[in-house]
Amino acid sequence: MNALDRAEWLFAELAEISAEPPGVTRASFGPIETAAHAMIRREAEAIGLPHHTDAVGNLYVTLPGKDREAPAVMTGSHLDSVPHGGNFDGAAGVLAGLVMLERLAEGPQLRCDVTLMVIRAEEMIWFPTHYLGSRAAFGVLPPETPDQLRRSDTGRTLADHMQEAGFDPKVIRNGKAQLDPTQIKAFVEVHIEQGPVLVEANLPVGIVTGIRGNIRHRFARITGETTHAGGVPRRSRRDTVLAGVELIASLEDWWQAVEVAGEDMVLTIGEFSTDPHQHGITKVPGLLTFTLDVRSQDDALLSRFAEFLQSQASDIAARRRVDIDLGTSTQAAASPMSPNIKKGLIAAAHACGIAHMKIPSGGGHDCATFASLGVPSGMIFIRNRNGSHNPNEAMDFDDFACATDVLTQWVLMVSN
Repeated sequence: MNALDRAEWLFAELAEISAEPPGVTRASFGPIETAAHAMIRREAEAIGLPHHTDAVGNLYVTLPGKDREAPAVMTGSHLDSVPHGGNFDGAAGVLAGLVMLERLAEGPQLRCDVTLMVIRAEEMIWFPTHYLGSRAAFGVLPPETPDQLRRSDTGRTLADHMQEAGFDPKVIRNGKAQLDPTQIKAFVEVHIEQGPVLVEANLPVGIVTGIRGNIRHRFARITGETTHAGGVPRRSRRDTVLAGVELIASLEDWWQAVEVAGEDMVLTIGEFSTDPHQHGITKVPGLLTFTLDVRSQDDALLSRFAEFLQSQASDIAARRRVDIDLGTSTQAAASPMSPNIKKGLIAAAHACGIAHMKIPSGGGHDCATFASLGVPSGMIFIRNRNGSHNPNEAMDFDDFACATDVLTQWVLMVSN
């Protein structure tokens, strides 16, 4: 069985062990994620490659180079999934790295180590923080993280789940790093695209220009007054839905102006709801809750948006006599990819004769952790129909093969 055939078989095995119809579920620091890591260890042993797991659960499979002290070239991604998600999000990058290692192991020894990192806990739906596994590996998580973060389905702490899986939360509490960024020459992550751009362009792969940063408001609310739908004239209402609609319309207008100016931004109102215990067809709604997620490759643009959001909220609240409380927010900085890595990946695609395009990443990825710590970083996207974080992810295996070709060619270029 060649490396690509083995990868296709492993995708099927992953789907089987994590099936939770509809789709697959591999919870962070859960038994199915652990079983998926065990699969990769098994395959590393079959290929004859050394491997180890660090104190926080990340797995490393290494093809040794001639100079074991030289900074390593790394690739990798995650194996956890969202609940009832697709089988390729994260796993495609892990198996692309495994294919690449198996191919290179059959050729001449490279100058430096090449390592696949199988990362724990990337999907923040389980534990509400960005890039949990990769940040833990670099020792940059806040020390209170293991005892404050609770998993969404169990309510138990990260520390509980880590210990149950056989790992040590004290490593995070003490800020003990498992990886040294100065010992990493470069990091490239392969990942399915989570939008339709490559499908629309009819191209198998994309070279990522940067990972969008974000500002998220999870608990925004508008408070007004619940009154009678027939008896209260417009001038007397404190209508939270109309205030919310006006706010969102103004944000979309701002977004459209940004696009016309050629700047990068996406905006999502993921939840927008009146109080189910109070609302009704004959009531003016007195409470509205909503979420807001704005992303851009430009941190300065995100700051401008935040100022505009606050200004609009204050103005609309005053005119409509409601209270708009945006609540606490989280923010992740944008992560531009290394210009040299982008050039190298484009050169690798050309060398392989693979059609490609430049593309931003709307979703967050562990690659951002590496980039934020000064590791030259890049990403390869694989065409994927039907979006992501749903059971209908549809990555063609021929496109996966194209991405592994580009990754392998790039590694050869930078490791000799």
